[in-house]
Amino acid sequence: MRPQSRPPVRLYGFPHAGATSLVYRAWQPLGEPHLLVRGVDAPGRGTRRQERGAGNFHTLVRCMAEQVVADLLTERERVPGLRWATFGHSFGATTSLAVAAEVTRQVGLAPERAVLSGAVPPALQRPGPLLDSVSDEELLARTAADGGTPAAVLANPTMSRMLLAMLREDDVVRTEFPQEAGGLRVDFPLTLIAARQDVYAPPEQVWQWAAHSTADVHRVEIDGGHFAAVQRPKDTLATIVDDIDPGQR
Repeated sequence: MRPQSRPPVRLYGFPHAGATSLVYRAWQPLGEPHLLVRGVDAPGRGTRRQERGAGNFHTLVRCMAEQVVADLLTERERVPGLRWATFGHSFGATTSLAVAAEVTRQVGLAPERAVLSGAVPPALQRPGPLLDSVSDEELLARTAADGGTPAAVLANPTMSRMLLAMLREDDVVRTEFPQEAGGLRVDFPLTLIAARQDVYAPPEQVWQWAAHSTADVHRVEIDGGHFAAVQRPKDTLATIVDDIDPGQR
């Protein structure tokens, strides 16, 4: 990427269900110097594993917003004029937009753009728990088939138990999305990324996130399945750069 003429952008990445900020570690060198990627963990996970878990949607949003606010204010002191944006995939899409709205309210500075990937808006999400009747064995098989979790994690008994616990915890929070996030509206731009072969979030449904913003919405359709955008981070980051600062790359 070419040297930037504007201040860089701190890109906060929100993980999909059952994941931690570790999924964005490999993104960090790919985004520099224009995009400074920072994964955001839920309490009780990853870098925040010593904390008590959130348990519900509003607590999750508040705790993740606190993390982003603290980091953003610290980094803006170090890098004057630093801008920010968010990226959320699947489960992380809804939480990322809610957190972006809360951070904007607290600091008075809107993100350059919120990027929502592989997710349908709350109104289209199925109500109630999805995993209550699914056995651990079946859930692991489904997770393996989706292709978003390393085989080493699925094969390790300890790690797979942790994965199952996180998936079920996230499913509880997800049941609150239709009611608690259905009325979410923002005044900053959105980028919507949808994969053509995504059976969970087909493009025509992903595009309906546009109703959640009064600002510009850019729709990006890509090839692949549910995890296409996170499996090709270089392409995804290039899309984000182009949307935030056209011609920057």
